[in-house]
Amino acid sequence: MPPSTPGTPTRRGVLTGAAALTAAGYAAPAAAQSRDPRRTTLTILGTTDLHGNVFNWDYYKNTEYDDAAHNDIGIAKVQTLIKAQRARVGSSPLLVLDAGDTIQGTPLAYYYAKIEPITAGGMHPMANAMNLIGYDAAALGNHEFNYGIPLLRTFEQQLNFPLLGANAVDPSSGLPVFRPYITKTFRMPQGPDVKVGILGLTNPGIAIWDHANVSGRIDFPGLVEQATIYVPELKRLGCDIVVIAAHSGADTSSSYGDALPYPENASSLVAQQVPDVDAILVGHAHVDIPQRLVANEQTGRDVLLCEPDYWGMRLAVMELDLVRHGNRWRVATATSQTLNSNVAAEDPQVAAAVRGQHQKVVTYVNSPIGTSVAAMSAARAPVEDVPIIDFVNYVQADAVKQGLTGGDAALPVLSIAAPFNRQASFPSGQVSIRDVAGLYIYDNTLLGVKVTGQDVKDYLEYSVRYFQQVSGPGPFTMDQVTNATYTNPPTPPIPDYNFDTVAGLDAPLSYDIDIAQPVGSRIANLQYAGTPIDLAQGFAMAVNNYRQGGGGGFPAVKTAPVVYNRQIDIRQLLIDWVTAHQTIDPAQFASVDWRLVSNGTPITVS
Repeated sequence: MPPSTPGTPTRRGVLTGAAALTAAGYAAPAAAQSRDPRRTTLTILGTTDLHGNVFNWDYYKNTEYDDAAHNDIGIAKVQTLIKAQRARVGSSPLLVLDAGDTIQGTPLAYYYAKIEPITAGGMHPMANAMNLIGYDAAALGNHEFNYGIPLLRTFEQQLNFPLLGANAVDPSSGLPVFRPYITKTFRMPQGPDVKVGILGLTNPGIAIWDHANVSGRIDFPGLVEQATIYVPELKRLGCDIVVIAAHSGADTSSSYGDALPYPENASSLVAQQVPDVDAILVGHAHVDIPQRLVANEQTGRDVLLCEPDYWGMRLAVMELDLVRHGNRWRVATATSQTLNSNVAAEDPQVAAAVRGQHQKVVTYVNSPIGTSVAAMSAARAPVEDVPIIDFVNYVQADAVKQGLTGGDAALPVLSIAAPFNRQASFPSGQVSIRDVAGLYIYDNTLLGVKVTGQDVKDYLEYSVRYFQQVSGPGPFTMDQVTNATYTNPPTPPIPDYNFDTVAGLDAPLSYDIDIAQPVGSRIANLQYAGTPIDLAQGFAMAVNNYRQGGGGGFPAVKTAPVVYNRQIDIRQLLIDWVTAHQTIDPAQFASVDWRLVSNGTPITVS
């Protein structure tokens, strides 16, 4: 099946029913539904990485969502496509699944986790919407654990369908602490029933990324290892078909290097190494994979993989053409495609159910909290020391400094920050909650760790792997110098959030990044307080919990002594700072302390 079109040049967003399917790029499967009692088609509809998106709305811009491809987002629109598919399929077997990362990612999700948490009563907007859609099951994503296990369990209780996680296990017993799978039986008008097993798998990286929330409470073994246990169990239960919802990308790689023995992105490995899997709904990687067939190494049979992008931009439609052999069913052919939600109208029932919560959050994020003396932007933060990132480092470092006690109180303080959102900006004048929230889009908490000058140098050398190796003064485009990839071990392009700069609070920390040099030899002229850094000197360094837990595989910080940890949310820390100080003045915190060079000569990046 050919890939669906990533986006359309004009925004329609008004179609329903069969018209929405046609406009979305739906192509009827080659094996049409047969009246032959020995044949039927199992349709699997899938979403993933919804990240708290119900509406086609950008809370940080306070306007309808749009991007270069004119994608739309939100499951209110996806529901229109799902309803059209239900009507098309009729009484034939159909499943609706999700592959995880549901309750984190937008101010809507944050508000009902932190400001008006569902643990104190009230319904989570994603539970509200997903129950109306009628999911059969959803896999746990890594971001499900961001707000702690109590909130996740409350969300789980609000759902009319199970959260599945066969590889989220009790450290003592090794048994899953969430349901590992469900089975669903479809009654056939003639002949035997079709029994389908749905297995849920999540990401081993949770052990690193949410260490503070899960350590000692939940372990996360590998996807292949747990599928090897539970797929045979599903077959013993009489399942004709086994479908997996996996919050793990298709292309084998790990953002955490060898910090864990299990790969982060392992869906293709499951398909290759575990017999009797028929289809995998893939999540986590935020890519559009309309169809991929992966041959199992033992049986030679193809396993169908499909990933429907993220935020509700796509709906996966997987068609398994089944043939009866005696009293059992097996897959004869399998195809899939992803449909665009940018042609669909919002489902009125889903929209109405969540509209009140949405409007409350819109009002909240647009509340003014202070003023900025000058306009500031993160657009060039990946290649230039800009004031808006200096602001993050300043507030983080100041909080750590004020919280140091005992002998640690004398340590000079540094801070790390990354360009999380190139579109973030502060206007000149009134600043709202959404302006600050758009600068820090992840739900991280603040820690301080004790490091040496050598640790700082090693940390920076690792961070600047982010840059591609180029020579000459340029001019280069940003794409020519950022987001490098590596083959040993294989990595996807290094994301902006894994490029950290380090700044000093008590005195400047300055350095050059020489991107003509190989990885490991790029940091030059590293100075603290105007002199070459003392590699033995001690520092307190403000970091986020993702880094301190090993996220990104950065050296030193995971094992460094923790000297500050008050579990303060960094986004809220920034909001509270602006609220308390009222004025954001770059003169208070901004300076140019690092630059990109090639063989010592500054480069130009257009």
